[in-house]
Amino acid sequence: MTQIMILVAVLLVGAVIGILVRRREGRVRNAPATKATAPEDTQRTALLAAAGVGAAHPSVLHFSAEWCGPCTAVRRVVGGVVADLAETQAPPRDIEVDIDAEPALARELNVLSLPTTFVFDAEGRERFRISGVPKTADLRSALVPLTEREPHCA
Repeated sequence: MTQIMILVAVLLVGAVIGILVRRREGRVRNAPATKATAPEDTQRTALLAAAGVGAAHPSVLHFSAEWCGPCTAVRRVVGGVVADLAETQAPPRDIEVDIDAEPALARELNVLSLPTTFVFDAEGRERFRISGVPKTADLRSALVPLTEREPHCA
């Protein structure tokens, strides 16, 4: 009987931990203030520019791989939101990066799992980070303010 009680307790603890982890997945999180406001280092800037980030348009950069099943859902969500915002003043760019082809950029952005999605403003500053498949409404809410203003030209 004691073994059954221990097993039930372990299963309950595991279920609670699983629920807490799943609640965080797919949620849009603000980038740390230091990344959103501080000037980027030259290596990071060069890697992001090579990927197409910071070209006077907000960007949605998502890491994927051939072997990543959920990445298909990310493509669908990001593609749909970007298409919906195509007629805005500063339409966002959809940038997909294969993590196996660009490991330096993944390391620079501290990508630890797939799928991982970033939202950058028109100046190339990281504004949001999403682990897992983003929710369409959350991604749209993050992008709309970035697309409503004129892009800043240097």
